[in-house]
Amino acid sequence: MTQALRDGGVRVTRQREALVRVLTESADHPDATELHRRAQLIDDTVSLATVYRTLTVLEREGVIHRHSFENGSARFEVAAPGHHDHILDLDSGEIIEFHSEKIEELQRRIAAEMGYEIIHHRLELYCRKV
Repeated sequence: MTQALRDGGVRVTRQREALVRVLTESADHPDATELHRRAQLIDDTVSLATVYRTLTVLEREGVIHRHSFENGSARFEVAAPGHHDHILDLDSGEIIEFHSEKIEELQRRIAAEMGYEIIHHRLELYCRKV
């Protein structure tokens, strides 16, 4: 990630290193405010403006993904190899990652039947536990 920052034309400061650490250690999908809060625990000089600027560069460089889930602020996750989709628990707010080869194959088949090839897609399931 630090190389992506350099490639994006920004200096790798202590504050940005703190944010990178928070991003790489996050098992959830935090928003910018939560990332700021966590980064300040490492370096209390991290500003919210630095968080937003850094997230913009990292997203542009393709090392993080921004998710705009319904009814909420943008959430972020480190770009990982392979594809996954998300279930959003409407009661707890938890975001669960999952992968289903059956769903992937069905999507490819539907697209092909309609004369398309999938370049990118996103699946979000908004659920409540039963």
